[in-house]
Amino acid sequence: MAQNLENIIELKHISKAFADGFVAVEDFNLEIKKGEFVTFLGPSGCGKTTTLRMIAGFELPSSGEILLSGEDISRLSPNERPINTVFQRYALFPHLNIYDNVAFGLKLKKLPKEEIVKKVQRVLEMVDLAGFENRKVTTLSGGQQQRIAIARALVNEPDILLLDEPLGALDLKMRQEMQLELKMMHERLGITFIYVTHDQEEALTMSDKIVVMAEGRIQQVGTPEEIYNEPQNAFVADFIGESNIFNGLMTDKLRVRFCGAEFVCLDDIPEGSPVDVVVRPEDVIMTTVEAGRIRGIVHSVIFKGMHYEITVLSGKNEVVIRSTKAAELGGQIGLNIEPDGIHVMPVEQIMNQFEGVLTKAYKLAFMGQEYDCDVVSLFGGAFMKEGVLYDTDGEEIDTEDVKVSLSVSPEDIIMSDNAKEGIICGHIINLIYKGDHYHYVVRTDDEQDVIIDDEYLWNMNDYVSLVIPAEKLAMEIKR
Repeated sequence: MAQNLENIIELKHISKAFADGFVAVEDFNLEIKKGEFVTFLGPSGCGKTTTLRMIAGFELPSSGEILLSGEDISRLSPNERPINTVFQRYALFPHLNIYDNVAFGLKLKKLPKEEIVKKVQRVLEMVDLAGFENRKVTTLSGGQQQRIAIARALVNEPDILLLDEPLGALDLKMRQEMQLELKMMHERLGITFIYVTHDQEEALTMSDKIVVMAEGRIQQVGTPEEIYNEPQNAFVADFIGESNIFNGLMTDKLRVRFCGAEFVCLDDIPEGSPVDVVVRPEDVIMTTVEAGRIRGIVHSVIFKGMHYEITVLSGKNEVVIRSTKAAELGGQIGLNIEPDGIHVMPVEQIMNQFEGVLTKAYKLAFMGQEYDCDVVSLFGGAFMKEGVLYDTDGEEIDTEDVKVSLSVSPEDIIMSDNAKEGIICGHIINLIYKGDHYHYVVRTDDEQDVIIDDEYLWNMNDYVSLVIPAEKLAMEIKR
C-alpha cells in the first residue's frame, strides 16, 4: 500500500495497557509531517509522556503500529531508531565538561576524533555555547544545561527530536526565553520536533500542531489558532486558555439560548439540540443594564496589569469578563456577545452505565449491596402472585443471577467525602466549570470512569465516594 511520504511518523490505533490493567493510551491515531513542531498537550496522567516513550522505543505499544517514513518500528529498540530524546531532568554527567557530555554518544559509536570535534563544534554553535567546551556542566545555569542536553541529542543528527517537558525545571522568565529559542532552533534545523507539556502557553507559543489529550485519548488535533478559537469539546475549551462554558439549547437555525437569553451564533446545529456554549472572557461586552441581553451583578473585579478580570453573577450563572475597563463592584450591568464570540458544540446526553444482578428474593444486587426493585416491570407481561413472579404463561420466573443493565444521570449521583456513605469510591481526574455547576470525571477504584454534575467545588485528585440513590437507577434486563 502506498504511503504518504510527507508523514515522517504515523501512529495507527496505538494503545498501551500496563500489567495492572491501567490503560494509559487508547486507540491513538496521528500523522506527523516531516519538519513539523508537534506538541502533546494535556494534564498529568493523560498519556502524553507514555505516547512519547512509545515513539522513542522506551515503551512498547500493547497494540497498533508506529510507522517511520512508512516502515513499522513498533518493536525496534531505542538505539535502532533515528530518534533522540531530551528529558526534563537533563541527565548530564557532572564529572565531564561540556565537550565530553556532548561527544559522549559519538565516542560510543567509535567515530574518528576529527569527525567528533567537527560535529560537537557545530551543535554548540547551534545552541549558542561555542567556546564553552571546557566548562564543567555544574557551573552552568539551568537554561545553559538545557541547551547542552539538546546539543547532546542533536549531535547524533536524528530525524526526530523528542522533548519531554524540557523546560519544567526552569523559572518563568527563563522558560519564556527558552520557548522562543527552541522555536528558532526548530526553524533553523528543519527537523521534526515532538514536544510534551502541560503548559498551554508553551504549546500555543511554539507549535505548528497541537494534540490535546485527556484520559489516554486524543481530544482534538489542530493549529494553535484552531485549538483556541474552535475547541471541539468542553474539555478542550476549558483546558486551553480561560473560557466561560454554559449549558445551552438550539432554539432555531443559528440561534442558541443560554444564561436566560437567546443569541445569534455561527454554528449550524439542529434545532432542539442540547449544546455546550463556549465564550472567551475577552468576547463578553459590558454595557448598560437596558442594552444587555444578559443582566447581572458585578461580583469581583481584579486588576491583572494589562486588563481587569471581572466576574458577574447572572442568576445561577457566573460570567467571567476580561476588559481594559473596570466595573463597579456590586453594581448591576448588562452583557452582550457578538455571534463570532459564541462557539457552540453539540453534546451527548451522557448516562453512566453499570451492571447488576437479580437475586432469588427479587432484589437488585449492585456494588455489594441489595436494593428493592420493581421486578414486575423488568419482565414484560409478568405478574406477582402470593410473593412469586410468573410470566404470561403462568410459569415461575427464576430471577437468580439474571444480569441487569443500569443507567443513572450525572446530576443524580451525589459525591461525599465519607468513604462509608457511598457504594463506590474513586479519585477526581477531571473537572470543568460550566457556568452554574461543575462537571466531574471520577475514576473509581475498579478503573471505571463515572460522570457527575455537582454545584459544589471539589479539587482535582480528591478521593470521593459516590452515593447513587436506588430510585434514580433506570434498569433493564441485559439480553
